[in-house]
Amino acid sequence: MSAANIVTETTPRRADSAAGASAAAPEQFQMYIDGAWCDAISGRTFETKNPYTGEVWARLPQADHRDVDRAVRAAHAAFTTGPWAQMTASDRGLLLYRLADVIAANTERLADLEVRDNGKLRVEMLGQMKYLPRWFQYYGGLADKVQGHVTPIDKKGMFHYIIYEPVGVVGAITPWNSPLLLTVWKLAPALAAGNTVVVKPSEFASASMLGLAELFEQAGFPNGVLNVVTGFGHDAGASLVEHPLVARIAFTGGNVGGRKISEAAARNFKRVSLELGGKSPNIVFEDADLDAAVKGAISGVFAASGQTCMAGSRLLAHASIHDELVERLVARVSQARLGDPNAPDTEVGPVATEPQLARVLEYIEVAKNEGARCVLGGKRPDRAECGSGWFVEPTIFTSVNNDMRIAREEVFGPVLSVIKFETDDEAVAIANDTEFGLAAGIWTQSLERAISLPRRLQAGTVWVNAYRVVSYLAPFGGMKESGIGRENGAEAIYEYLEAKSVFINPKPAIANPFTLQ
Repeated sequence: MSAANIVTETTPRRADSAAGASAAAPEQFQMYIDGAWCDAISGRTFETKNPYTGEVWARLPQADHRDVDRAVRAAHAAFTTGPWAQMTASDRGLLLYRLADVIAANTERLADLEVRDNGKLRVEMLGQMKYLPRWFQYYGGLADKVQGHVTPIDKKGMFHYIIYEPVGVVGAITPWNSPLLLTVWKLAPALAAGNTVVVKPSEFASASMLGLAELFEQAGFPNGVLNVVTGFGHDAGASLVEHPLVARIAFTGGNVGGRKISEAAARNFKRVSLELGGKSPNIVFEDADLDAAVKGAISGVFAASGQTCMAGSRLLAHASIHDELVERLVARVSQARLGDPNAPDTEVGPVATEPQLARVLEYIEVAKNEGARCVLGGKRPDRAECGSGWFVEPTIFTSVNNDMRIAREEVFGPVLSVIKFETDDEAVAIANDTEFGLAAGIWTQSLERAISLPRRLQAGTVWVNAYRVVSYLAPFGGMKESGIGRENGAEAIYEYLEAKSVFINPKPAIANPFTLQ
């Protein structure tokens, strides 16, 4: 089906496509369970605010364990007995291709929902929405390429082969910073593998996931294959993790939440994949192209207002270029345009939630008290274009050492710590001296460094002369407390598959049944 022929109308009881003013009455949303739109069984709702205005713009159902149970049972039925269970891998792939076309026809509306929910720049959200179809196209093509194989077993006369099967119901718990992109990283491989999914999006950014669920409906997915429950982590999220019919949990969030999920899942021996936080080093060597490195540092921590797990929040600068690098950074970042995330020339938007605003400001004070030198920002902006939004000025600290909290703990905001180093070995030691291991950047014109240093850095992704680059083709995930498992690339589909070993004895003659054969 071509994108031009896809119907994009939606029913009034769910989100409309307008970017509308938040002064209007809050929009009412419903959850999506077993192919139907519904309220919470309790009838309870909660509100979500627009980070740019601070005003309530939407009201959503507050799910509890009963709603989660209904969603999981619908997903389990779809996995075991529904039309989805009867589909071939090729059929699933074609359906994912069709979904990609539907998404491509609705990117503007999805971007509007994201911006209103989390305050990120519309130019970035629209770019992400236009990129989403690639995940479903890639995994749609991969769906029937997962092949088992015959093994030359060492048992004489025995025939042996391996097949890969879907795990079952997947519970996906997703964050508020890039809700749809990070959800699709889970959905596309899980569905391509033949699983069904229950998504519990962040209570701070649920609307766009419900918008995406409408597109699953338009694309013709069978009932129960995708279910979306909205609510809070302590109730809906915990119920999803603990439900006995959920085979795997895929979570993106902080390492504190990841630890709780891992512990809860372990009680039922439930499989987990965790994409957690980071305190990623962005290392600038003395031979670097400083213009490019400045742009890379800005991309690493001030893009998206620093609200990315891969944020390059520790800028490691060689002593010989430290002062010039900081001077160039301050000059450029001080001119960054803050304001309405929908405006095409805005460069820094608000942080996404009120609790996160308080957290970022608290870390800024901690850094000052520890002796770090604030050379830019360090407070809420007093600018008319920021209105009453949850803004923090882009902030740069120098005189930072790696023992300070500002260098060790994830701030998740537009706050950069600059750390000086003298040698390559010292840079690597500082970079690896962290509980995290998600990403790292290297800025150098040395081919030797470009090849050798990535192997020495304890990070799941390393960029050389680039930063904050992702692809559906490239595995992404962390080491140490930055997570377990990988998303994206061919590797990701195996997170949602079980390897089954099959032995066939064509001549059933057992010499001694009391011994291992």
